[in-house]
Amino acid sequence: MNVILFGATGMLGRGVLRECLRDESVSGVLAIGRRPLGVTHPKLRERVQDDPSDLSAAGVDPAAYDACFYCLGVSSVGMKEEEYRRVTHDLTLAVARPLAAANPGLTFVYVSGVGTDSTGRGRSMWARVKGRTENDLLELPFRAYMFRPGIVQPVRGVRSRSRLHRVLYAVAAPLLPLLRRLSPDLVLTSEAFGRAMIAVAAPGTEVPGHILEPADINRLGSARTRSN
Repeated sequence: MNVILFGATGMLGRGVLRECLRDESVSGVLAIGRRPLGVTHPKLRERVQDDPSDLSAAGVDPAAYDACFYCLGVSSVGMKEEEYRRVTHDLTLAVARPLAAANPGLTFVYVSGVGTDSTGRGRSMWARVKGRTENDLLELPFRAYMFRPGIVQPVRGVRSRSRLHRVLYAVAAPLLPLLRRLSPDLVLTSEAFGRAMIAVAAPGTEVPGHILEPADINRLGSARTRSN
């Protein structure tokens, strides 16, 4: 399986990259982003460019890939809706539309979030924009899956780029085992998250639907870990 990965410098994307490089079913990864990864691996090719959506500049032949894992995203804090929509919705669809047109057999996995508003009419700005993005992706002629993670704990050396987030994770770490016991499907690890992405793109995986909540992601990630 050949994979295109967007957002590999972020915490979730870094976790997905790690699992792709470790998984024998993934033969190659093309990481596209604005910043260098600082990672070398025989499976990995990297394209650093100002506009990640410019697939021609990245030399991407959509027909050569089996899956696209789209982990690129920003926080909505302090952003106006128009700006957030441009980064979250418009950029994502600028990547997805040409991939779908050229390769309908591709699997596209999009990182959304718990609480995303599929109706597009709720009060939460980020949830409306994410909901519209999900809906537009699901209308495209490829296999699309929306991942809605809740709390994701970085493990196996994966770290957030944000110093604030690193501090928050460090403070919350002692509480996560308790939270996992009380709500076992709410807390994911970056490892399980990455394994679940590979699972939905792998032939023969039974996926419970096209919108995957934390419990679905956890089950897919755990099953993939046991089988590899």
